[in-house]
Amino acid sequence: MRSLSVCLLSVALVSCDSGQVPSPADRMAGDVPVDIVDEGLVALHGEGLVAGAESFYFAAGRNEVEAALASVLGEPVSRNEIDECGAGAMAMTSYSSELTVNFQGGSLVGWNIGTAPEDEASNIQIDADVAIGMPAAKLADTAGYSPIEGSTLGEEFALSNAMGGFVDKGTVSMLYAGTQCFFR
Repeated sequence: MRSLSVCLLSVALVSCDSGQVPSPADRMAGDVPVDIVDEGLVALHGEGLVAGAESFYFAAGRNEVEAALASVLGEPVSRNEIDECGAGAMAMTSYSSELTVNFQGGSLVGWNIGTAPEDEASNIQIDADVAIGMPAAKLADTAGYSPIEGSTLGEEFALSNAMGGFVDKGTVSMLYAGTQCFFR
C-alpha cells in the first residue's frame, strides 16, 4: 500500500510540472544554459525586467525589484500612488533614467520608459528591436509592429502582444509593458 501511495504522489508531482521552466536543481547542475548578465545593466522585456544579476517577471515582489533596481540605477527619484487607475490602485516608483515601474498589491505589474536626459539611460537596454528616439519610419520594419488605430493617447503602437509604445514628433518617445495607468 505504501508503494502505491509513493507511486501516486510521484505521478501527481510530475503531472504538475509545465516542462517550460527548468528547476533550480537543473540550473545549478549546469544542464540549462544561463545568460551571462551585466551587473551594471537593466534589461526591460515584455514579461518583466532584469536588474543586474536578478531577473523579475511580472508578479515579483516590490521590495526585491526596487532593491535590485537601486543597486544598478541608484535610489528612486519618486514614489507615487494613484487610486483611480482604470486597472485599479497602482503604486509607481520612478528613477532618474525615466524608468517607472508599476506595482499593484505589492507586486510588479508593469514598466514604462520615456526619453531620458543624455547618458542617464545608458545602463538600460530594451529587449526589442525598438529604442527610444528611433525614427517612426523604421517602426513598420520591426518584428511584431502594429499601429493602434484610434488610440486616444496619440500615436500608439504594439510590439507583438508583450510591449507597446508611443511616437511623438516622428520618433519613439515611450515604451511600456504590463499594466499601466493610462487614461483612455
